Amino acid sequence: MTGRERREQLIRISRALFAEKGFDATSIEEVAAHAQVSKPVVYEHFGGKEGLYAVVVDREMQKLLGMITEALAASHSLIKLERAALALLRYIEESSEGFQILVRDSHAASGTGTFASLISEIASQVEDVLADEFHSRGYDPHLAPMYAQMLVGMVALTGQWWLDVRKPSREEVAAHLVNLAWNGLTGLNPSPQITAATRNHTPRPMAPKPVDLDGDEPRELSEKERREVEKVRIREQREADKARERDLKERERNLREAEKAADRAEKLRQREARLAERAARLAEKDREKIIVERILPLAIESAETEQTE
Repeated sequence: MTGRERREQLIRISRALFAEKGFDATSIEEVAAHAQVSKPVVYEHFGGKEGLYAVVVDREMQKLLGMITEALAASHSLIKLERAALALLRYIEESSEGFQILVRDSHAASGTGTFASLISEIASQVEDVLADEFHSRGYDPHLAPMYAQMLVGMVALTGQWWLDVRKPSREEVAAHLVNLAWNGLTGLNPSPQITAATRNHTPRPMAPKPVDLDGDEPRELSEKERREVEKVRIREQREADKARERDLKERERNLREAEKAADRAEKLRQREARLAERAARLAEKDREKIIVERILPLAIESAETEQTE
């Protein structure tokens, strides 16, 4: 096993142990025992438990932050919100151990610790999105930082809850999150769904963090790589715009169909009312006929009988 392979093995093993037991309850002895190496090998690669934990946490933070950053590259604010919520839930679903490490020793609302710093970093990106949205709608853009903290905190705490329950599906959870964030309590949709633009979007697989031969520092992207990233971003924006246009057309079509259905229902109701009214008139005529043909002759006969007597 090469040095890099050994390093990756130790990171993988310690990640599982930190997720299960936490930092304090995990020892270098355990990591070494699971890797079937001596403790000096672990110290040689990471310097100690703190160094090993820092590498694990940094990788998880970079992975989650990268997924959120990709989601926020969408062109429309609603799609940004949907994809960001889905990105967090996808990370929780696919990297449960990593998320447990990030939140184990620091609650999202505590204001301290690795998860809180990660939330602040994501909130700073959301802040830019909200500032543009506020400006376009005539709101005060200086309020964007506060709203960013509210929005990200809501999604993060929901993610922590969903880590344990895993119900409903991540798409349904994201739809309800966006429903509350986008529509507010006064405009909640009773049956929310994510838009077609987000539903049909396939996130790019997260590439491993580039490292140098020593294994820690990320390398700078080349000019060619930056151009490729920009091309991908522009293409995704165009796809998102087209998907949003299709989604708007779909909503308009659904609205027209709903209006037609309501119109048909109203016509049916009016027809049923006319039929009921006609049936009532016929019943009244039948009742009158019975009186004339049956009851009235009996009454006349009875009267004549009394007069004879």
